[in-house]
Amino acid sequence: MRDPGLKRLIQLLTAVELTIGCLAGAMIFVLILFQAVQRYLPLPQVVWTGELSQFALIWLTFAAAGVLVTRNGHIALQLVDSLPSPAVVRVVQTLAMVLVALIAAAFTWACWELVSSAGFLTSPALGLPMSWVYAVVLVGLVSTTVRAAVGAVQVARNGVPSPDHDEGEVAR
Repeated sequence: MRDPGLKRLIQLLTAVELTIGCLAGAMIFVLILFQAVQRYLPLPQVVWTGELSQFALIWLTFAAAGVLVTRNGHIALQLVDSLPSPAVVRVVQTLAMVLVALIAAAFTWACWELVSSAGFLTSPALGLPMSWVYAVVLVGLVSTTVRAAVGAVQVARNGVPSPDHDEGEVAR
């Protein structure tokens, strides 16, 4: 990547998204462990742990989606990457990234509708406003859309990234 400021911004956004994902993963672990332990304790049951762990799984999934797109860690057809023609691989990967960007954009729009219209809904056990739950998903979807669009442009211009690339580097 030529612009060090842009590279630093991408690294910062990646760190924020990975932090959200790690916190959500830790939350899932602790809450599920607590649920298992509380079954055997003679204490009143805490009903919101299952609900919050489900929300954390959703947050983990969408927070990490943009990072996976940038690092080429999303679902891909490895068979296409091994074709002998670099031009065909470049076209297929560009089209795949454009398709990911379009689908993520459609999901982003739908999620925006949920965030803006679900303010009065609350979760059953926690009473958490559902618009808050959807807001984290919206951020992840926006990140995925932008990263996929940028990735499509980069692959179209510079070629296919090497498997062990740093964000923004491409194979020559």
